[in-house]
Parts: sequence; C-alpha cells; structure tokens
Amino acid sequence: MKDNQGEVLSYPWPDPPAEGEATRVAEDVLWMRLPLPMKLDHVNVYALDDGDGWSIVDTGFASKRARAIWQRLLDGPLGGRPVNRVVVTHHHPDHVGLAGWLMAEKGAELVTTRTAWLMARMLTLDVQEVPAPEALAFYQRSGMDGDVLEKRSGERPFNFADVVAPLPLGYSRICQGDTIRMGGRDWDVHIGNGHAPEHATFWSRDDNLVLAGDQILPSISPNIGVYPTEPMADPVSDWLEACERLSGLARADHLVLGGHKLPFTGLPLRMRQLLENHHGALKRLLEFLDTPKSAGECFPPLFKRRIGEGEYGLALVEAVAHLSHLYQQGLATRDLRADGAWVYQRKG
Repeated sequence: MKDNQGEVLSYPWPDPPAEGEATRVAEDVLWMRLPLPMKLDHVNVYALDDGDGWSIVDTGFASKRARAIWQRLLDGPLGGRPVNRVVVTHHHPDHVGLAGWLMAEKGAELVTTRTAWLMARMLTLDVQEVPAPEALAFYQRSGMDGDVLEKRSGERPFNFADVVAPLPLGYSRICQGDTIRMGGRDWDVHIGNGHAPEHATFWSRDDNLVLAGDQILPSISPNIGVYPTEPMADPVSDWLEACERLSGLARADHLVLGGHKLPFTGLPLRMRQLLENHHGALKRLLEFLDTPKSAGECFPPLFKRRIGEGEYGLALVEAVAHLSHLYQQGLATRDLRADGAWVYQRKG
C-alpha cells in the first residue's frame, strides 16, 4: 500500500504464527496469536525475554481453548520458564481476558494503566442476567433497529466475566512518560485514547520496535464507540488528539507490533491514514445529515458496506460516537424523535 508521497506499508511476515507456535520478530521478542470467536478472529500477543522469565503483552479471551493454547506456548516456545509479568495495553476482553489466570496460576505481576485496571475489574464484577434498563434506553435513543432491540431485550447480555478471568486484587500502574524495561530494552510509555481510555503503547528507546495494542493497526481502524456507561463521551475527539500526538513519534523504520493483523513498517503513512479515515468519515456523515437521522440510519456514509448482524452492535456505537462528536462540536443539531431516537441534522 503506497501513498502519493511514495511511502509504503510493508509486512515483513506475510503469515501469522500457527496456533501454539511463535514467530521471532526481534531479538528476545516472540509474536503469538490466540483465536477469537468473532469476525475479527484473532488477537496478537507477545512474549519478551527478560532473562529470568517472560513479560507477556496481552492475553486473549478466557476460555478453555485459549488456556490450553497458552499452556502449549508456555511449555513449548517459552521453554517452561516463568511468566514474571503480564502487561495489558487496554481493558478490552481480548487483551485482558487471561491476565487474571496468568496472575493466579503462574504468579505473574499485572502491569497496566489505572483506567484499564479499574475498567476491567469493575466490568468483571458487574454481571447482569438481563439487560439494564439504561442500556435498552440507550439503544432506543440510538435508533437501534426494532427487531434487534426486541431480540436484545429478551436475551442475557454479554458480560465481561463470560470471557475475562477474575482479576486478583493489585496491579502495578504505568502512565504517560514512564519507562519500562522488557526484553532487554527500555520502552517509553505513551498513552492513546479513543478506542479505549488510557490505552498504553510502548516505544523502544534501543531499536525500532513499537508495541501498539489496538491504538495503531495496519489494515483496519479500531472501533471508536460510545456506550451506555458514558452516553455523552466524545471518543472521536480523544482518538484524533491521540493520533496527532503519536504521529510526532512515528518513524518509517518503526516495526509496529499491533494487537491484530500483521506487524508492519511505514508508521508515518499509517498515522496519516488513520487520521484521514475519521476526518473523511465525519465529512461524509455531515453531508448525509441533510435531513434528521438517527445513528441506526447512518451506516452507509460511515462504513460504505453492508453491516451484518454480527457487526451491528459495534457499528451502532461507532455511529453514535461520530454523530455525537459532530453535535458536541456544534456542527449538527440533535432532537428527540417521536419513536424515542435522537436524530441529528447538520447546521446551516
């Protein structure tokens, strides 16, 4: 993928490691992959050799299959040596899911940001057997399709605890400006936002490696969503600010080790693409709002493809995020329609 300035994204490893195996991507750094039961069917995890054991970056879902794969990795590529630390980039379940298991079973220390720990621990303790009234009201306000809303109203909702192991009390905090040593390198901690609050990324001082989690991905844009827990959040503003700030760190030779897809080089180009993607989506969306529309009616300009049932929830919260951003920036109005949905229309 090349831009008009001649820059290109390159993928040094065209194929991911097989299940239970590892690919060496740099000295003392192993890339591994765990399966996910969804359209985005994998998460990348990394092991960094600290000499007396391993630092693990992100973990995958908590499931019987994932634990078995981890045991194969621990016994095989990781040589049966101890896991000293599990470093979690952000609180989403595919990244924190087995952190508690590695803590409880392997004696690992948990290292993450304060917000990631608080969110993960709070959500694992908040088990709901029926949808919360506030959640159903939020979906109605978002203009969720009536059939989808009716179905969700009668189903047990997704619970964090379904795929995240219990987190033992206690963690070690990292924050913006910190330095952490892993895999024989010193890494500067730079915080991203938008996809997840206080998302940690790690930039090696000693070579060209970047551990990016989901903040920087090569061929997809991370989901930027608004949820019932904070219905007036503006993660799009958070995302754009973080991308602008992290762009200042990007070098063409950086090897970016992300949470999904393949490791890549060409980071300055990718940062421009991530920014342009959302600026372009906002422009298309504003043009689409010539008449009042709810979030559930705004998929075409945002995604430019058909949204299936499995993607509907993530698409809806992303549409809410972009519409609310336009509203909070003073570019669109918001009114409550007779059916209970917020509808947005561009000003002027």
